[in-house]
Amino acid sequence: MNKKEIIYTNNAPSPIGPYNQAIKSKGILYLSGQIPLTPSMDLIENDIEKEVRQVMENLNEVLKAASMEFDNVVKATIYLNNMDDFSKVNSIYEEYFNNENAPARETVAVKTLPKNVRLEISMIAHE
Repeated sequence: MNKKEIIYTNNAPSPIGPYNQAIKSKGILYLSGQIPLTPSMDLIENDIEKEVRQVMENLNEVLKAASMEFDNVVKATIYLNNMDDFSKVNSIYEEYFNNENAPARETVAVKTLPKNVRLEISMIAHE
């Protein structure tokens, strides 16, 4: 039986609820949504580009903790509280992916997010 492996790193924010940064099972890594919190739990606000970079760096650190990288990501979901931010978010996001390694993705408009942040990104990766 292949049990789930809990992935945790001090280089990304600690969970703010009853969940883990990521779970690995049968070679698939399920990354919890990251918001623009620093590893010291400071919230990045009022600069969407800095917010997206923080989220992507958090995800990068969790991937590294599982011995993976962005090339391993097969699915991403972006949650935005304002679709007017889409182009700015996309321009930073594409710094981490190119057309050859970009995962499947959707972007969803939501009313609110934890801590009233503007974005959250979750991912699924495969070994």
